[in-house]
Amino acid sequence: MLRHLRDHGTCSRADVAEATGLHRATVSSLMTELMSLGLVREAGTSSAGAIGRPRRDVALDGSHVGALGLEINVDYVAAHGSDLGGRVLFSCREGFDAAGAGLSACLTELVRVARRAAGEMGSLAGVVVAVPGLVSDGVVTFAPNLGWRQVPLADLLRAELGVTVGVGNDANLAALAEYACGVAAGTPDMVYLTGEVGVGGGIIVDGRLLRGADGFSGETGHLLVDPGGARCGCGRTGCWETKVGLAALGPAGATSPGPDARVNSIASAAAAGDARTLDALAEVGRWLGLGGSILVNLFNPRAIVVGGYFARLAERLIPPAQAELERRVVAGGRCKIMASELGFEAASRGAAGTVVDRVLDDPLILESNGTRPAG
Repeated sequence: MLRHLRDHGTCSRADVAEATGLHRATVSSLMTELMSLGLVREAGTSSAGAIGRPRRDVALDGSHVGALGLEINVDYVAAHGSDLGGRVLFSCREGFDAAGAGLSACLTELVRVARRAAGEMGSLAGVVVAVPGLVSDGVVTFAPNLGWRQVPLADLLRAELGVTVGVGNDANLAALAEYACGVAAGTPDMVYLTGEVGVGGGIIVDGRLLRGADGFSGETGHLLVDPGGARCGCGRTGCWETKVGLAALGPAGATSPGPDARVNSIASAAAAGDARTLDALAEVGRWLGLGGSILVNLFNPRAIVVGGYFARLAERLIPPAQAELERRVVAGGRCKIMASELGFEAASRGAAGTVVDRVLDDPLILESNGTRPAG
């Protein structure tokens, strides 16, 4: 019922009953319960036609339901908060040396940002944290670029924040955001690639995120593309992210803190015609297309959406990447590489969306978190 109201807007109880197949009395009873949780509100009356009583319409509310997505990455922390209807309540991204700070300092920073967000949002129905690594049941089993192994992140943050906390892979969460509201929104078969220090992927197949047997799918950055190549942060050699990660662009982006400053430095050098930077971008573009062709041959997506620094430098990277992809894909050039428009907040936005989905799946979790409307 909640999903119907979210997708179709204001409608009558009779409309909801017809769409869901539920009995009208059941719909009426459930609506009363959802109103008590502050998730549905009366939305006035409207005429059902020339004959008959005016109908009482209802609409999704949930303005008091705060859904918070956090992301911790190698050199920044980001947050995106929304209410149940998707209205943005909080957004920030701050430079932070997570790779060098150590686990304790990272936890302190995440708690600080979450509490700041809660102060502005009013209440939190839940938190989901995006991490660049392998995640299983709230535990970060391995995040090579952060130096984390077997970190029970969900439990650690839940003890500090007192609300339900989930943890997910950053690229998977970004892929969900792209599918929901990105440049290729609604495309049932697509791949999302995040370009930062590391490279991750989220794979959407038939409208659903492909998670794999253990939830570890999408580790695209560790595809072996060059057996004689450089050593990767995971400990292996020749991984795709050693060819297309931000560090592959060399000194032009290596000295400035934070992803934005790094990418701006590279973009400025390219705009000024710096030959080394232009050559490096063309080379990264070719490797991007090569790795992308492996994914296209495996999953046959209609679109590859590139985010992070890939999107910021799309004008330089996508042409050589698309050309290389089309040269190597067996099935031809029906898959297009597209630049994300969500910026570096894609993962935190997807994380907040996951909290919203959990509330829609089980509204009663609001009672366990103490998230009820005032009055």
